[in-house]
Amino acid sequence: MRMQRIVLSLALAACAGGDPRTEQQANAGDGSDQPAADPAADPAGGPASDPADPSKKPPRPPKVMCADGNGGITLPTGFCATIFADNLGKARHIAVTPKGYVFIAVQPSMPGAADAHVVALFDADDDGVAERQATFSDVGGNGIAWRDDQLYVAANDRIVRYKMPDGQLMPSDPTPVVIVSDLPATPDHAAKTVVLSGQTMFVNIGSASNSCQVANRQLQSPGVDPCRELETRAGIWSFDAARSDQTLSCGTRVATGMRNTNAMALEPGTGMLWGGINGRDQLHENWPQFFSEEDDRLKPSDELVAVTENLDRGWPYCYHDATAKEMKLAPEYGGNGVMRGRCASVPSPEFAIPAHSAVLAVEFSRGTQFPEAYRKGAFLSNHGTRFDANATGDLHGYDVEFAPIADGKPTGELQKFATGFDAGMRPLPEAAPHRPVGLAMMPDGSLLIGDDKGGRVWRVFYTGAGK
Repeated sequence: MRMQRIVLSLALAACAGGDPRTEQQANAGDGSDQPAADPAADPAGGPASDPADPSKKPPRPPKVMCADGNGGITLPTGFCATIFADNLGKARHIAVTPKGYVFIAVQPSMPGAADAHVVALFDADDDGVAERQATFSDVGGNGIAWRDDQLYVAANDRIVRYKMPDGQLMPSDPTPVVIVSDLPATPDHAAKTVVLSGQTMFVNIGSASNSCQVANRQLQSPGVDPCRELETRAGIWSFDAARSDQTLSCGTRVATGMRNTNAMALEPGTGMLWGGINGRDQLHENWPQFFSEEDDRLKPSDELVAVTENLDRGWPYCYHDATAKEMKLAPEYGGNGVMRGRCASVPSPEFAIPAHSAVLAVEFSRGTQFPEAYRKGAFLSNHGTRFDANATGDLHGYDVEFAPIADGKPTGELQKFATGFDAGMRPLPEAAPHRPVGLAMMPDGSLLIGDDKGGRVWRVFYTGAGK
């Protein structure tokens, strides 16, 4: 069964949070004449796309002067990129309004720093470069989403909401409303992602460890069985987006066994939630009797999956073996690289992403600016492996891929779309000038790609001629 809208009832009734309100009350504007997004047109709350007409070429962008060398990345023939903004710091996820106002969550510059914030951008003359810029908030972090004149920002331990009518760079009130607080925020995976579907707010809560060992990331330490982390982490939870002062107990867990689903997005048309999962590490390092260094480079897969009701992807007990194309039993739970055991009933993911690519964002295509081949599916940003420091050839990550999807199902294989973020520099990841994270479609269907290493944001257009 496809999961489109989660009904929150019993969990909210038992929650010691603020009084629930109707979505209209929660999203009421300030009386300004600002159009709201039409949820019926696009379940993700973005601008509705016109039906594609295969007989017509995509419109060429007006007044765009693409950057020399596409700002340091390589794109398919017919595409080019501008540098939409630069030097933004640790720019993570991106939200775009129907009028083209862009908001980016920025992480602290270093652990413990108090400089997290949100940066707002607007390309007033639509030339592919943001002329207007503003910063606000002391929350910042990783996740961000806009819907119906409200901007939601996800720090590691809480989700807040600002009143942000479309057409403004700054919130109407600088003091945010706390929607959820006291979320688990200890390592390993503290960053939160937020996705809105109607009155439902989906939040990723990553695992606190690599593989739920008794001693995290230690040689041959066994796994805790059952893994107690799964009660509060390693899954996706839903909350009422219109209610304030919630805690984790107010939420409903809608998927589990997902080590770190930093990448989440809704598929237009179906409303289905998709998640990109970061697979485990250290098969060879912790279990050298079963796995070689080459095994560690190729296994396990990162995953892109459709989030169906009661989904359980099997972490920490299972991992996806990309070479065998099946789920295997983790060594912490008795596996030896061959055994399937309790994992035989867990299906392979819809898309197996190369190991340790570190998929951090997923964004479904919208609009008509891109050609037909890129209008049905999702773009994935792969932050880049922490392995293969001096790698040559085909890297794991440091790229953006395209996953063809229609009506909730894959229709083809993963395709490289944007590459070169590492610029051939070694060792990785330290020497890479850029590492892609945030993705967002502009109202016309051009694509924003953000980077948390150099703080750059590209805007990718289809021009019909290579550059």
